[in-house]
Amino acid sequence: MGTRHRAALGISEVTDSVTITVSEETGGISVTKNGELHRDLDKETLANLLQNELMHKFKPSSSRTWNWMVKRNE
Repeated sequence: MGTRHRAALGISEVTDSVTITVSEETGGISVTKNGELHRDLDKETLANLLQNELMHKFKPSSSRTWNWMVKRNE
């Protein structure tokens, strides 16, 4: 695991971020959240993970001009 991946893992341990890291050598995609590292994700798995982690907190606005995302009142 390279420096970039270690930095992403560290950031996810101390913040509420989700990080995406792409290996310069292999092109492998990794995602971290809450100090957990998920490595060598394929396109479908990455899309599902991001959908589950990011989109469930938002809903599309009713604006006809722009499709902005607004936070739900929970």
